[in-house]
Amino acid sequence: MVWIPGGEFRMGSTDPLARPDEHPVHRVRVHGFWADITEVTNAQFAAFVAATGYKTVAERPVDWEELKKQVPAGTPKPADELLLPGSLVFVAPSAPVDTNNVAQWWQWTRGADWKHPEGPSSSIAGHDTLPVVQVCYEDAVAYCQWAKKRLPTEAEWEYAARGGREQSVNPWGNEPVDPTRANTWQGHFPDRNTGEDHFVGLAPVRSFPPNGYGLYETAGNVWEWCSDLYRPDTYSQRVAATGISGVTVDPQGPASSMDPRNPSEPVSRIHRGGSFLCNDSYCASYRVAARMACSPDTGMSHVGFRCVKDAPAQR
Repeated sequence: MVWIPGGEFRMGSTDPLARPDEHPVHRVRVHGFWADITEVTNAQFAAFVAATGYKTVAERPVDWEELKKQVPAGTPKPADELLLPGSLVFVAPSAPVDTNNVAQWWQWTRGADWKHPEGPSSSIAGHDTLPVVQVCYEDAVAYCQWAKKRLPTEAEWEYAARGGREQSVNPWGNEPVDPTRANTWQGHFPDRNTGEDHFVGLAPVRSFPPNGYGLYETAGNVWEWCSDLYRPDTYSQRVAATGISGVTVDPQGPASSMDPRNPSEPVSRIHRGGSFLCNDSYCASYRVAARMACSPDTGMSHVGFRCVKDAPAQR
């Protein structure tokens, strides 16, 4: 881990690529904390599983009683074979598709989990230094508790990812993303990745230069879970509470969740940092201010996490 000194910063973005939920830009102060230098790796997660016997959500059969809460009332129970363990896997289409329909490249895959991230025939053998994926929010929290750490708040994550560059669009500055800076998608999304950064999927941690705080891959590679619930109006609510010139100290996120992109989901949790699927033609979410969220019980082949830890209490 590396120490992230506390301080104030301008959270959010006015960049032309910024989305509405990144507005308004507002002042935030965070206290110092420790942060993992890299995303949690397969080897680190394997050590946790070996020590505890933990089963990730993707390794458990789908709980119909829980699923029933997320679908319209009266929806009939699916066939038992459709409730077998699995997760969402990115599968590149063979030709250009309508990017308004994510079902064109995400497939529910039985047997996909952290040990088999692309499905039952895949394996993490020999890939100890890849970031662990197919872990949902619950899995990330369980690992953090075992490691005596926690997930970062959204504010802590953005502050740390900026690496001391308060006004910059990216961890490295305002220069555009290129294949030497981050693991993102080169080519035409989602059907053709030219791999100019030498990776067409996940990259081992420490593959790209660290930011000003010594943190690796805070842009691209995998999305990283944060502790906050998601609302698109979180920043507006803060400004309403403090005034445009006020400062919010150590925000923990909203008390309730609301996600217009996933109206059937009762809860959405934040993840940050973008992934190897980011491309400016579709998703420029490698930017430090970019926000994304999904259901906390969802694992995917481009979502992982890193941990943080509070400073010891002063005596």
